[in-house]
Amino acid sequence: MYLAIREMRFAKARYSLIATIMVLVSFLVLFVTGLAQGLAYDNAASVKNMAATHFVLEQDSNHRFTRSQVDLNQLEKASLIVGKENAEPLGVKMTTVIPSDGTEKIDVTLLAVNNNGWLAPTITEGSPLSDQIKGHVLVDQKLSDSGVKIGTIIVDQASGTKWTVDGFVKNESFSHTPAVFLNKQDWLNLQARTLTLQGTKSADSQVYNAIAIKDSSEKVKDLQAALPNTEVITKSEAVSAIPGYKEEQGSLMMMIVFLFVISAFVLAVFFYVITIQKTSQFGILKAIGTRTAYLARSVTMQVLFLSVGSLVISVLLVQLFEAVLPSSMPFQLGFSTLALTCLSFVAMSLAGSLFSVWKVAKIDALDAIGRTAA
Repeated sequence: MYLAIREMRFAKARYSLIATIMVLVSFLVLFVTGLAQGLAYDNAASVKNMAATHFVLEQDSNHRFTRSQVDLNQLEKASLIVGKENAEPLGVKMTTVIPSDGTEKIDVTLLAVNNNGWLAPTITEGSPLSDQIKGHVLVDQKLSDSGVKIGTIIVDQASGTKWTVDGFVKNESFSHTPAVFLNKQDWLNLQARTLTLQGTKSADSQVYNAIAIKDSSEKVKDLQAALPNTEVITKSEAVSAIPGYKEEQGSLMMMIVFLFVISAFVLAVFFYVITIQKTSQFGILKAIGTRTAYLARSVTMQVLFLSVGSLVISVLLVQLFEAVLPSSMPFQLGFSTLALTCLSFVAMSLAGSLFSVWKVAKIDALDAIGRTAA
């Protein structure tokens, strides 16, 4: 450690350049990781926030809510198995709404839940919904950026249905669209109106997209057996099936992996070149009795100091950027994700230093002294 610190203090310009590059690369890694986490949460916040552990969907729906339909009979059967308090209907419909006092069209996702159940969101402003009062909704606070306020009337473009905004909820979105929560009566009225506009009739208009289950996985097999033509999936499977979720996360994760590899490669090249330049010095140190393990440890400690120092600066920069980023930009970097990313970066940096360690171990003292004398 003594040799590592003395050399870094002696060659400040050289190691400052390496440190600057590592700060930039580590900052980019942390920023893209936060962006990936933020996009993942924004894409499926409403589903992730639900207390459900499983969902019952129609068979061959590819785990997608919008392709599934379940009826009251299936809901009653599910309630008998897991308990009435552990099974709730869930309606999901993506549509476009227009505030009555504006012309801007807003893509939203309608979510029909039991207002008194465990699927109901937490209200941050306004009043809760009631099943006895029709034409009232709760909306995500992102709609306030489009001029929507409490009391604003929004109109469904497809059916012409009008709802009055009674309150706001926070961090509720589906497929990157803000969520609009309806009560049971408004959901059934919307279905009836949609069928009327399509010129079709249904024997049972009380149809939902899924049944949310809050129970242990022990009863999943019983549910599957009792509900033919359905599939029981976990919450993580439902999140992964949201349109564009896997593709978006796959692209971002590939970028993050490449950044890790690039950072390790850049660091390895820098230190390998530096090690080659110091071949004669290492040879002399070996000739006077310095052990190879000590020299290798010195190189490793330099990499560790630089990687940890650059990460500290990068974390501060990321927190600064996060504070000034607009609320519309999905960015989320929790402590566990931050710690895992930092540890991975340090591990990749140390892995990149192995080339230099190998070079130090291969240095022959007599050859190095001979080259110096020449």
